Amino acid sequence: MQLPQLEDLRPVAGKRVLVRADFNVPMANGAITDDLRIRLPLETIMWLLDEGAAKVTVCSHLGRPKGKPGPKYDMSPVRARLYELLKEKGADTSRVELLDNLRYNPGEEANDPAFVRALVEGQDLYVDDAFGAAHRAHASIVGPPAWLPSAAGRVLAREVEVLDRILHRAERPFVAVLGGAKVSDKLGVIGALLSRVDALLVGGGMCFTFLAAQGHSTGASLLEEGQVATCRQLLGSGKRILLPTDLVVLSPGGAFGPGREPSGEVRQVGADVPDGWVGLDIGPGTASAFADEVAAAATVFWNGPMGVFEDPRFAAGTRAVAEAVASTRAFSVVGGGDSASALKAFGLDGKVSHVSTGGGASLEFLEKGDLPGLEALRQAAARRG
Repeated sequence: MQLPQLEDLRPVAGKRVLVRADFNVPMANGAITDDLRIRLPLETIMWLLDEGAAKVTVCSHLGRPKGKPGPKYDMSPVRARLYELLKEKGADTSRVELLDNLRYNPGEEANDPAFVRALVEGQDLYVDDAFGAAHRAHASIVGPPAWLPSAAGRVLAREVEVLDRILHRAERPFVAVLGGAKVSDKLGVIGALLSRVDALLVGGGMCFTFLAAQGHSTGASLLEEGQVATCRQLLGSGKRILLPTDLVVLSPGGAFGPGREPSGEVRQVGADVPDGWVGLDIGPGTASAFADEVAAAATVFWNGPMGVFEDPRFAAGTRAVAEAVASTRAFSVVGGGDSASALKAFGLDGKVSHVSTGGGASLEFLEKGDLPGLEALRQAAARRG
C-alpha cells in the first residue's frame, strides 16, 4: 500500500504542522504506567523540527470522555512527559504544542466539519501518526487530509508496511494465534486469516464457543450461543483450526479478575468443562502444542491472550505462547492490546519482530485491507497530483 511519506511534504521549513498522534496511554491514579505511545512518535516530531518546521501542533485523544472533561482524561501528564522526552533529545519545546484531549469536543467522534476546520485553521501541513486510531472516521483522522498536504508519520507507515506484509507477502508456514474474549469481535479477521494461514490456533474465552460447536461441554465458561453455528461452519471449512485439548478451570463460586481476592479450586481438565466450573486458560498440553506450531512457522501473527493472564493461576498458557513467539526465528507480529501487555508483563516485548500500537486497528486492517485514515491520506496525495 502506497502512502504519502514525510519526505513528500518538503519543504517543511517555516511551516506549521498538525500531527495526529496516539497518546492514549495507560494511566493509574493520574500517572502514566507505560509511555511507549509517547516515545514512538518522537521520531516523526523530531524529523519535522529538524526540517525547520515553525510549529508542530500535536493532538490526541485520551480515554473516552464523551465530550465531558475530567481529571481521568486530562492530558497534563502526557504533555509533561512529551516535553521531558523532547528535551532529552535536545529539541526546542517552544516549537511544540500538545492540544487538549480531542474527545472533549463531541465533534471529534462525530467527524463534525466545523471541528475539522478549527483543527486545520492556521496549519500548513498534516501528519497522521496515530495508527491506533486510523480505523476511526473521526474528525482529526479523516478531516485534515481534505484541507492540507498530508503524509503518514513514521509510526503509521511502519505499521502499514508490516501488516501489508502479513496480508500479502507472508512466508510460509504462516501461523495465526487468536485469543481474547469473544468470537463475535473477531469473526471478520478469522475469515480473512483463514484464507491465508496454514494453521489458526484458537485460545482465550473465544475458544469455548468453538468447543461447543464440536459438542464439548463448556460449564459456566464464556459462551456466545448465537455464534455456535458460525463456529461449526468455520470448523467444517477444511481449514486447519487447532482448539484446546485441555483446559485450566476454576470451581463454582471461585473469584478471579481485577479487584477481587483470588479464591476457589483450580483444576486441569480435558476439552470438557464440568458443570458450574469456568475455563480460564488453555492447559499445558495445548500450550505445548501451540508453542510447537509457532516454532515451526516462518510467519506468526498473535492477537489475544490464551487466558486470564493477569491472575497467576491462569497465566501459563499465555506465557507459553508469548515465549514461543519471542523465541521463534519467524517474522513475528503481535497485534497490540492485551497481547502486547502480556509480552511486556513477561519481559518479552523487545524480542518480537513487531508489536502493533493498535489492536483494533491491526485487526481491521487484516480484515479489510484498508482503514479510513489510510484512505484519507491516499486521497490527499491524489489531489496533489
